[in-house]
Amino acid sequence: MSQKADIGLVGLAVMGQNLVLNMNDKGYSVAVYNRTVSKVDDFLADAAKGRQTIYGAKSPREFVALLTKPRKIMLMVKAGAAVDEFIDMLLPHLEPGDLIIDGGNSHFPDTIRRTASLAEKGLLYIGTGVSGGEEGARHGPSIMPGGNPKAWPLVKKIFQAISAKTPEGEPCCDWVGEDGAGHFVKMVHNGIEYGDMQLICEAYDMMGRLLKLKPPAMHKIFAEWNKGELDSYLIEITRDILAARDDDKKPLVDKILDSAGQKGTGKWTVISSMDTGVPTTLMGEAVYSRFLSALKDERVNASKILKGVKPRFEGDKDAFVEDIRKALLASKIVSYAQGYMLMREAAKEHGWNLNYGGIALMWRGGCIIRSVFLGRIKEAFDRNRKLHNLMLDDYFMKILKKSEASWRRVVATAALNGIPMPAFSTALAFYDGYRSERLPANLLQAQRDYFGAHTYERVDKPRGKFFHTNWTGTGGNVSAGVYNA
Repeated sequence: MSQKADIGLVGLAVMGQNLVLNMNDKGYSVAVYNRTVSKVDDFLADAAKGRQTIYGAKSPREFVALLTKPRKIMLMVKAGAAVDEFIDMLLPHLEPGDLIIDGGNSHFPDTIRRTASLAEKGLLYIGTGVSGGEEGARHGPSIMPGGNPKAWPLVKKIFQAISAKTPEGEPCCDWVGEDGAGHFVKMVHNGIEYGDMQLICEAYDMMGRLLKLKPPAMHKIFAEWNKGELDSYLIEITRDILAARDDDKKPLVDKILDSAGQKGTGKWTVISSMDTGVPTTLMGEAVYSRFLSALKDERVNASKILKGVKPRFEGDKDAFVEDIRKALLASKIVSYAQGYMLMREAAKEHGWNLNYGGIALMWRGGCIIRSVFLGRIKEAFDRNRKLHNLMLDDYFMKILKKSEASWRRVVATAALNGIPMPAFSTALAFYDGYRSERLPANLLQAQRDYFGAHTYERVDKPRGKFFHTNWTGTGGNVSAGVYNA
């Protein structure tokens, strides 16, 4: 069979189909394959009908034979075992120098393993985060590739052609880093996405429960917010959701069950933060809030027993809505600051050379967390490439200062009225903790030394020198080995 296609794609679910059409629109010929072969025929007869440079294959051998060398194959299959199965399926038909691209939401340790394993066989591998959902895949997603650096020149033109573009025309795609860096950055993106969504939901809940605002009124508020500093895709879709009506003309959002799901990437981010010792508290609360929402039956039962306080508001509603907006903006800064802290620590641990401003640029368009806000993050790292924390940048510092009083009012009012705002609250607690010269961990260290002889450092002695106290007079002077727990 003659070789025809510039690139091949395996996995014809909606994301895969839309990426194929996107590539083809940009002038690239594409070969396609799916384990359920009938989907290939369906795709060619429907969405790809009439396209002369999209070629279907009925077997891995036929699929690989359609590709120009070095072969470039993108997998759009479920993360986990399926990726390894397809790699094993393709391997017998590939040659040294060929490239496999994993475009799913794979866990970054798997990408590290696969990059190394395929390199031993002379094959190239890229773990590529793709964000933007079905619409992004079709018209321009954010693309975060990382893996074997030798592979990047093979796909740079294709990826940057199909990616979203910033308002200035720059592609929302660039090389992220070695082995698992691309999938790690996509994982952090998803963790931040969890946080953004939870913050917006808490703002919505506060306006509904405390201020008694209805969805049409909240629609107008979110529409206004989307014109300013909070201008973003998630605020935009929230605006639209709040305007949607069911068949009976009543707000559709009110009829949706309050039990949320999750696919694991947010959880991976939180686990990774624990492994690296980075306090991504807001992402953690966002994940746990989804878990709590899933306990619907338990919550319904508890609501009949644990009465608590009844929300009551007597102030200026418009002024308090502005307080919520400022608190949302300040909390959002904390969320991104924590995400960047996690990327910085992971880069140290894995030897990745991450371009933090470039990552903000990749997220500037196409992806779920795209926003005007990300342009400000890019500018912050342009001003100071060694910026240790976003909250220390002048622009973000000024916003935090202007928003602080509103932030505290919102969190305090929520607590006094029995309305849960875990993401807003933990963001404020992190801000206060981060700016505290002294925290009560001195007592905690004393407790650990008391019951476990874990030792402690002293403020009047050099860092790195550890001490143990025989607190009871009967414990002896032998201490445990120094470790972090």
